[in-house]
Amino acid sequence: MRILVLGHGKTGKLVAEVAAERHHGVHVLDAKENPNAAALTAPFINTFDAIIDFTTPEAVVPNLRACLATGAKVVVGTTGWYDNLESMKGLAERKGASLLHGTNYSIGVQVMLQLAKQMAESLPGYNFAIEETHHTSKLDSPSGTAISLQQAAAAAGQVPITANREGDVAGIHTLTATSAADKITLTHEAFSRRGFAEGAVRAAEWLTKQKAGVYDFRDVFTQL
Repeated sequence: MRILVLGHGKTGKLVAEVAAERHHGVHVLDAKENPNAAALTAPFINTFDAIIDFTTPEAVVPNLRACLATGAKVVVGTTGWYDNLESMKGLAERKGASLLHGTNYSIGVQVMLQLAKQMAESLPGYNFAIEETHHTSKLDSPSGTAISLQQAAAAAGQVPITANREGDVAGIHTLTATSAADKITLTHEAFSRRGFAEGAVRAAEWLTKQKAGVYDFRDVFTQL
């Protein structure tokens, strides 16, 4: 399988490494090579079986417009662009493309989201809170994962999020539920970005075997 990786940051580099380890052909485009999606012409895109985007909130939407317009199969790991999700879904559907989106491609985080939903539904009257910590170069705040965690715990109301930016932290997310009698804490700590990269590559492998459509990683991760 030939994979195009958009973005050559820390996670993008790992995505390329993992894809190569899994015996895929890999081509990487960094931001300088692809200003405003200029490099993403239809003849170029059509040489790849799947595209994985780990760029920036500013770059991802032009990238998606260019790729989905050709009917490509795209996995998006970038966060901070979800105001445009519905329009990108519509584009994918009109062009017969495949779009797989997710705020976090770690399998552990997906399990955490399921547990958060269960906690919120099972603990009426508790006060819930979310705290997340990431590296100082992360562009969106709060993180997409923290927002997904907030959505998963929606049964508890609008759960507040505290966002911290420190050093080179790969990602720590904590959900707490507190009552007068006790406190329950659910935490996921990423030791590196490799879990995100592996999940994204496996998602791309899965997407190439599916019919065209729009998919949310939290709905399909158990199928990888």
